[in-house]
Amino acid sequence: MTSPSVTEAQAWELASWDSVETLKRLRSREVNASEVVEAAIVRSERAATLNAIVTPTHNRARADALRRTGPLAGVPMFTKDLVQVAGVRTAWGSAGAGHFISSKNDPSVDALERLGLVSLGKSATPEIGLTATTEPLAFGPTLNPWDLTRTTGGSSGGAAALVASGVVPMSHASDGGGSIRIPASCCGLVGLKPSRGRFDMEGSPTLPVNVAVHGMVTRTVRDTVEFWRAYTATVPSKLPPISVVDPAPRKPLRISMVTTAPRDVPIDPDVLGALDDVARRLERLGHHVEPAPCPWSQDDLDDFLALWGFLGFVHQKLGRVLFHRDFDTSQLDPWTHALSKHFASSKWDAAKRMRRLRRFSQTFAETMAGRDLFLLPTLALVPAVIGHLKTDAVPFEEMLWRLTRTVPFTGMVNAAGTPAISLPLGRTANGLPIGVQFAAAMGKEQLLLELALQLEADAPWPLLAPRPG
Repeated sequence: MTSPSVTEAQAWELASWDSVETLKRLRSREVNASEVVEAAIVRSERAATLNAIVTPTHNRARADALRRTGPLAGVPMFTKDLVQVAGVRTAWGSAGAGHFISSKNDPSVDALERLGLVSLGKSATPEIGLTATTEPLAFGPTLNPWDLTRTTGGSSGGAAALVASGVVPMSHASDGGGSIRIPASCCGLVGLKPSRGRFDMEGSPTLPVNVAVHGMVTRTVRDTVEFWRAYTATVPSKLPPISVVDPAPRKPLRISMVTTAPRDVPIDPDVLGALDDVARRLERLGHHVEPAPCPWSQDDLDDFLALWGFLGFVHQKLGRVLFHRDFDTSQLDPWTHALSKHFASSKWDAAKRMRRLRRFSQTFAETMAGRDLFLLPTLALVPAVIGHLKTDAVPFEEMLWRLTRTVPFTGMVNAAGTPAISLPLGRTANGLPIGVQFAAAMGKEQLLLELALQLEADAPWPLLAPRPG
């Protein structure tokens, strides 16, 4: 198959286009889908140093560019390596998968293809998506394009690196405990976790608590709006659709700001500074911000840890059933084994914890009464140095404390099943992104996006990390 010749200079000229701009240029016939995809392929090859791609599918993407239809037809992206694409290797971030080639598309992949998106390959993820950094032992660390010594977060870290570096304007991601919002925060992106039932991850509804959803990481709010508007227009749901979004909310919002974490987990001063700056901006824009305690306790986080451990336990014991018959569970990363062991040691207590965790949806709904949104950190710390959260870096208890110190603000939103968005509203003195998170009531994605558009218009953030070299 022949493909258009695209020079590196031409490829990087297109890097600044978000998906909305790309679609505009495609519809005006200034470019065609083959040229857009080829430019993204050129950029992906230049960005190899980020180690964000585990399986490229360039020739497949070239063919798909010619035949895709749908509201997002021709927009290039990557597919996270936790879902199966027919004819493509799926590794789930694990050495245990071997060189397994999927024979089917997962339903989420079918949905993305119906929208017209063109996947250039599989993006990196930690093993089974079970931690907050993308440093799987099988594939090595994915590097943050804003600072190559720092983590991209996890588990959609490969996707985030590829969007932040300008390889693609948006990329598939998923979130079971923060895995869209965490890498969005680390890489200066927009990351919306949708409501439960909007776009659930395969298998999640069968878990003791349905926590995992699909989504996208993007550089601009309007791209997130465009994706969810297209998706909700084509996929039936009991939840309100995401339709035309007005950047100015119709009334002042009542926003509760959280500046403390359970168990007095310390929050980095730069993170608190970013939160204060956003609160002042919100007040200037006419909203009402007031302090509030964290809407969950340490006991709630311990209940979520029980679910986390359950996931490790199930994948260790049933890997050949859940993945494929030759999956080698002995090659799972130390963190997965440790989670499994932790669950096994307290499994008689797990049923009680799961019951409490299922009730948290109602608890959070009651907490939301009288307010429109919570404003809280996405992460308690700035992006960690590569190696700090690596799955074999330290014994389990120490790693658990490191993760607790990093991500006390994301997992319980998954337990509640409600939507939340991380926006790149802060920076450290040396330019590292800091995400700020807003959480809303069930089905209120449109409210989150209205406010996000308002904040983006008020003070746009840097869109592209330095060009990978």
